[in-house]
Formats: sequence, C-alpha cells, structure tokens
Amino acid sequence: MSVTVHVPAALRQHGEGPAEVVLEVGPQGAAGTVGGVLAALFAAHPALRDRLVGETGQLREHVNLFVGNENVRYTGGFATPVADGAELTILPAVSGG
Repeated sequence: MSVTVHVPAALRQHGEGPAEVVLEVGPQGAAGTVGGVLAALFAAHPALRDRLVGETGQLREHVNLFVGNENVRYTGGFATPVADGAELTILPAVSGG
C-alpha cells in the first residue's frame, strides 16, 4: 500500500529535503496505521523522529498529524487506520509575533 506524507518546510532539513515522501507500507496490522506509516517514515528519514515524537514515543504536543482532513489526536492517535493512497500531513505549530 502506498501512502504520501507531506513534510512542511520547517522540517524538510531534517528529512533530507523532500516536500512529499511516498512510502510503501504493508496493509495489515500496525503497518496499516499512522504508527506503521511513521515507522516507515523514520526508517527512511531517521532525523524526523526526534522532531515528531518525544522520549516516551508519543506525538509531541506542538505537532499535529492529519490523515486526509482528520487530526489523528481525535481519531485514535497512532492506531488510526490508514488506507491505500492516503495522505498524511505533518503540521507543526508555528509561533511568532
């Protein structure tokens, strides 16, 4: 199954620069979830791990992940199902003034 991950400009330096990463992940079990997609993303681009998850393995507070238009914080977190052809968008909080 193929999943596209959209990497924001602020994180591209940690993912070797791509705006989009197309990952091939298995459709069964954990591979067909946000957690499985993230595992594949971190295997391909290990520097992104520390930017997205904390020491406990949980999503960092200032990072939002969307499968389509749904924030995974409200759809099951890392257990959120991901279908073939889905798009996962990483959206870190931006502050300034």
